[in-house]
Amino acid sequence: MVKRSPLAWALIALWCIFRAAAPNPASGADLSELLPELSPGDVLLVADSDGDILYGHNANRMYTPASTLKILTALAALHHFGASYRFKTEFYLDPEQNLKIKGYGDPLLTSEAWEQIALELAPALEQFGNLLVDDSYFSSHIVIPGRGNSTNPYDAPVGALCANFNTVFYRYDKKGRIVSAEPQTPITPLAREKIPALEIEKGRYTFLRDRNEIGRYAGELLVHFLNRRGVSHSGNIRPGRIGTTDRLLYTYRSGFSMETVVAKMLTYSNNFMANQILVSMGAHIYGPPGTLEKGISVLDRYCREELRLQHVQLAEGSGISRRNQLSAMDMLGILRSFAKYRHLLTGEGGIRYKSGTLAGIRTRAGYIEVPDQGPYYFVIFLKDSEIDIEDIMKAVAGHIHRAGSGSAEKKHGDV
Repeated sequence: MVKRSPLAWALIALWCIFRAAAPNPASGADLSELLPELSPGDVLLVADSDGDILYGHNANRMYTPASTLKILTALAALHHFGASYRFKTEFYLDPEQNLKIKGYGDPLLTSEAWEQIALELAPALEQFGNLLVDDSYFSSHIVIPGRGNSTNPYDAPVGALCANFNTVFYRYDKKGRIVSAEPQTPITPLAREKIPALEIEKGRYTFLRDRNEIGRYAGELLVHFLNRRGVSHSGNIRPGRIGTTDRLLYTYRSGFSMETVVAKMLTYSNNFMANQILVSMGAHIYGPPGTLEKGISVLDRYCREELRLQHVQLAEGSGISRRNQLSAMDMLGILRSFAKYRHLLTGEGGIRYKSGTLAGIRTRAGYIEVPDQGPYYFVIFLKDSEIDIEDIMKAVAGHIHRAGSGSAEKKHGDV
């Protein structure tokens, strides 16, 4: 053993203290020195792969998350339905040879899906009378907070049986005729009836407000594709219910798993899809009819019992309502649970995130990959702020990559 004098031991102790106090060269400058100046109302949280906070500014303040809330809706759907779950739609024939459809909330019944359904149904049908639409799986009185009455697609209403997100994509040709703006979708009689009232030259717009019109549009698409397969009908399209004497002809299973459904919902930030999923969860867990209240109850219970988040306030599932309130710390808990699904988020350069925007509000939450360490987490909530959110991202990403190359010191800001 090497013998050292008391002075030598004292010098060694001082050196150790100096090393512990000195900044880690790998972490570079303090993140607060790199950031643009945050306003008193802004929120920023950065955490390492273990969930330990590297930087926090107003991280416990309740805030409107806007569309970053969709991460929570996606997470709850994957938990309750399972990643491989597929929505179904049923088709029946009654004793009077009427064809009936029963919807179960599938948010991706696009024209391509209806054409596939017609292909499967046609061999079992030569003709039918009326087409009856059963949309009783959802309540008829669902009002989504924050959704307006505009013709914009983000204001599309939900329903148990929908087609093309309850929107129509059209244009006028050179002769002034209404034509489809997508080759796979016909312009149905209802669309021709409703589009002129929009007084808009072209685009994708919501034209369905009445519950019966929503079902009628879906029915018209099916009739169009059945007619192309040689199947005729002699009646009307109207509401109806499945009866005990009706014979099940075909059950359509969505071509998309729940994992793919939520990936599309997140990628396109589709409010309609988010609340379709929410109401479907309510019916799935508590039984039909699906209601907004049942969906919120499922989401709230999932927050409390599975994520251990006690203060999240929820009004709907898309983030369109300002009544949704949660903190950056709450969002961190959501992100940590969603980490295994982070590949479903869009991004590049090792950064994956969901953004959100409402008037005066800009939000972003997600992950920054650090080699050999897993994802770091960030949450940015800006309110009436002039700061460029990209400047914040550059500072955060640069700091994390420097910190991740060594043992970054934890910095607990004014959380």
